[in-house]
Amino acid sequence: MNRENTLKKAANSSIGELKVTAEQTIDRVTKLIENIETVVIGKHDVIVRAVAALLSDGHILIEDVPGVGKTMLAKAIAKSISGEFRRVQFTADLLPSDITGVNIFQQDTGEFRFRRGAIFTNVLLGDEINRATPRTQSSLLEAMEEQQVTVDGERFPLRRPFFVIATQNPIELEGTYPLPFAQMDRFIVRLRIGYLDSDIESKMLRTRMTENPIAACQHVISCDDLADIQRLVQRIRVSDDLLDYIVAIIHKTRDSAELEYGASPRGSLDLMRYSQALAFIDRRDYVLPDDIKEAAGSVLAHRVIVKKGTRHATLNIDSIIQSIVESVDVPV
Repeated sequence: MNRENTLKKAANSSIGELKVTAEQTIDRVTKLIENIETVVIGKHDVIVRAVAALLSDGHILIEDVPGVGKTMLAKAIAKSISGEFRRVQFTADLLPSDITGVNIFQQDTGEFRFRRGAIFTNVLLGDEINRATPRTQSSLLEAMEEQQVTVDGERFPLRRPFFVIATQNPIELEGTYPLPFAQMDRFIVRLRIGYLDSDIESKMLRTRMTENPIAACQHVISCDDLADIQRLVQRIRVSDDLLDYIVAIIHKTRDSAELEYGASPRGSLDLMRYSQALAFIDRRDYVLPDDIKEAAGSVLAHRVIVKKGTRHATLNIDSIIQSIVESVDVPV
């Protein structure tokens, strides 16, 4: 009995510590969002979702038309976290070694020296990722999942935090290679930025007439501080009922008549972690069902495949995910 009381006291102490720590850090996350908004204006919801992915220690796939600010968003995130930023233009002749690195023979020493590829950075922008061959696309798989790359049997750890923002154009499909299912599953969210409203676009023209917004973007938090916040997000409480709710949604995607393939167990983990990040941004140390509902569309839509040859093939995947979420009973 004494041991049980001790455990309860320790748990309460941990929760109290989390609340205090969260209050000390959430203002910095809010400042991070506001700082990115000085660069990418009029897209608050998109920025919040991108920052939630960052706090979840996940990766982003941005699927949108050219010129809507995909690269600008990646640069703003990198500069805000004081991280190194690298951009790789994915093309058909891009090699896996251009991404991961290659061993080069040094004639003067008679030894091989490893030349690091573009992946050794904090924020990697894979521009038009679907224009590279599947072989080159697959060079990101290990890095995105295990935070490391293997070259000639030797493992090289990546910098922390490591954050991939990949973009693809849904309009021009000639000369492209669709991302394999395993690749899609490694992105915690798929986002669309969209066009600006007319008044916001007019404001953008005025602000960029004489200056580049990236130049005024500030360093808000360090990479080490971001890693601490990511660990803090992992401590956001998710009740057993909500864990079962997440599993029920995932299993519903696997049993759905509209879908050929449902979400993977990785989808369950990402839905939980992303919901924790949304709760943290909303200044709570616990997850609500609304967090899971809000996260489901961004986290699951790119992880499922609609059945072909049926009337469901023409349905919007976001609508299918929404209907699935609404069909699952919400725990009280």
